[in-house]
Amino acid sequence: MSSRELFLVAGGSGGIGGAVCELAAARGFQPIVGYYRGGAAAEAIAHRCKGRAVALDLTSESSIAGVVADLAAREPALAAVVLAAAPPLTLHPFTEISSDEIALQWQVGVLGPQRLLALLVRHCFRKNRRGSVVGVLTKAMGEDGRSAASGMGAYVIAKWGLAGVLAALATDYPWLRVRSVSPGFTETRLLEAFDDRFLTLQRQREAFRTPRDVASQILEAAVGA
Repeated sequence: MSSRELFLVAGGSGGIGGAVCELAAARGFQPIVGYYRGGAAAEAIAHRCKGRAVALDLTSESSIAGVVADLAAREPALAAVVLAAAPPLTLHPFTEISSDEIALQWQVGVLGPQRLLALLVRHCFRKNRRGSVVGVLTKAMGEDGRSAASGMGAYVIAKWGLAGVLAALATDYPWLRVRSVSPGFTETRLLEAFDDRFLTLQRQREAFRTPRDVASQILEAAVGA
């Protein structure tokens, strides 16, 4: 991948997304900081990284299409996309997950990414038959024999949906580099959903990761060491 190729981060104004943009810039890419409501934060990150902030609403097909059309018209080419967007986390038992809650998680975590990736393949990646896609999943999904985290049903369901999107994409386009990362507790605003006493107990059991730690893992997944 050549210097200053475009590197799109959906959810780029968040803790992990912002750290990805900074590390991508350090690797010679031009970060495209995709944001929904964090416009000021996205602009600040873009300024630091010599990148560009773009409004990217994953619940809106017209917003997704507009961003892809803009990227397709630019040079140099898009090298990679990171799917790091997530709505605020809410905690409920399975039987109390509301329709609105699961619909929002599903739109931002599954439907929006699928539409974004479909258009990126068609208009950006297919031309040179190369590109990288990294989805941010979570240990809360309960992979490798572990149970899924309790109380995070809508979030976990959407992350499993995103895993399915990535699997289907990799099958249909084997020339794409499709990867995922599954961090555990990370020091981001998603932790605001949890009680302080719970977080204290968790920190006593294991050190929480920093956004930069996770971002390093994402960059390695996207472009290698």
